[in-house]
Amino acid sequence: MNRAEKAALQLQAVAVLRMLKETRTYEELATATALPAGDLNRYVNGHVLPGAERAREVVKGIGQEALADELRARVSFDDEGYVDNSGVVFDQSFLDLVAPVAANSFGFDRPDVVLTAATDGITIGAAMASYFGATLAYAKKSKETAVEEFIESRQRLASGIELTYYLPARALSAGQSVLIVDDLIRSGETQELLLDIAEQADADVTGVFALIAVGDEGMSRARATTDAPVGSLTTFE
Repeated sequence: MNRAEKAALQLQAVAVLRMLKETRTYEELATATALPAGDLNRYVNGHVLPGAERAREVVKGIGQEALADELRARVSFDDEGYVDNSGVVFDQSFLDLVAPVAANSFGFDRPDVVLTAATDGITIGAAMASYFGATLAYAKKSKETAVEEFIESRQRLASGIELTYYLPARALSAGQSVLIVDDLIRSGETQELLLDIAEQADADVTGVFALIAVGDEGMSRARATTDAPVGSLTTFE
């Protein structure tokens, strides 16, 4: 780990601790993190940065659990089982915290491109792309008028509806590494289409990540399609 990477990890840990401190006393935060209250006070107030190993522990372990709890508190379901995650996908500061936690928790290699589907996946895609220093690309259900070449992926759903996504061909090149990201995975159909786009481009998939998994079907389908790590911040049955 070079100096820049170490400093970034330390600052990410402080950001996670500050988020936790918003709803906790230092004593409660010490209990939740198993770190001394005095040290936490110094970290949160910017007097000192945690060491690299402690910072990694905060981001990878404590951070994942804390952000998952926060996400679950912000998500609601209607009577038909549809998810309202607007309290998450519209909060870019929260998503910026998710990116390093997801990267460290699931071991995603640094991609060249973060690929998602328009529209709700764009904000988490942007956070992940910013964290990795990668390009963001997003597939749409319609073609853009001025674009001449597309990578097209099509699938007939169980309902009989045909779902098609289009990605401008110049957005993803052969040999590039790509991380598939979305806000929600339920059936896995969208992720399969994005994985197919990556395969058509002859790109290397480094992982599949979703903020929310509803059930296990989508995660299982993604794992059956790629050998890369597949993970979600939280899962609802």
